[in-house]
Amino acid sequence: MRRNHLALMAFAQIVREGSFSRAADAMGITQSAVTQHVHKLERQIGEKLIRRGQAGPELTSAGRALHELADRLLTLDKVIAEKMESHRDLAQGRLTIIANAPLPALRLIGAYSAAYPEVQFDFTLKDWSTAMRLLRERRADIGVVTAPEPSDNWQCHVLERPRYVAYMRRGDFLAEAPALSLAQILKRRLLLPEQGSLTRRVVCARLEALGLEPGRSMTTTSFPLMKEAVLHGVGVGIFLEDSTVSNEGLVMRPISDLPERFETALVIPRDRADLRLIRSFAEMALDARSANSPDVACP
Repeated sequence: MRRNHLALMAFAQIVREGSFSRAADAMGITQSAVTQHVHKLERQIGEKLIRRGQAGPELTSAGRALHELADRLLTLDKVIAEKMESHRDLAQGRLTIIANAPLPALRLIGAYSAAYPEVQFDFTLKDWSTAMRLLRERRADIGVVTAPEPSDNWQCHVLERPRYVAYMRRGDFLAEAPALSLAQILKRRLLLPEQGSLTRRVVCARLEALGLEPGRSMTTTSFPLMKEAVLHGVGVGIFLEDSTVSNEGLVMRPISDLPERFETALVIPRDRADLRLIRSFAEMALDARSANSPDVACP
């Protein structure tokens, strides 16, 4: 291995793991060795690549410019190692998954965990904008994202096509209607997720197109919080349909002004698609999709 390769891989591993110590564990070397590799790389480049932030290592501008290539090298090294050890089974490993749509992601993680109980997961739920940024920055092995940005850098497999619905408390007189307009919903307090979410962007764009403005609204940072707010009579929430396993106490109604369906997809960086765990996770997800929704095809 050329002398820069190990330093580049150490640098990429720090970003992927989020800490020097976890990077050292993943590489099977000491934390001091990881630090030395990065310092050597910084001396060769002549600029700092990583600074210590409150939430862990942060990339400098020079680090961001180098990170994608270094991460591709790390991924290639893992692909080669797996090809050489193809006789081993899927008994161990770890997958990093990021999602803006929690229920589809958790269904897949649950099914995969049942088949491969020793595989570890790092699962993070983020708003749509943050999820897409982290995928672009190669911070995850797999994304489960609604309406993902098109890119040649990743594979995209459609899992389902949900629509937006209004969630209200059971017994609410609005629930008597088979469908609701946005104007009807705005007679109540409108509950929407945070800035950066796909839901907020879609709903606000449609309200603007219709010339409507919510007189009362409240930001809810997650579906569970929105659900609690609805159950306590705070207002009516708009989220994707079937965002929860349990709809106890809730009623969902279609929104006549939002008839479109939005694709929730499995997003995988192309150069990681052949990694053993990622490939098997994707195969399981696509098998489940075919069994449950045979009309949904890959784009």
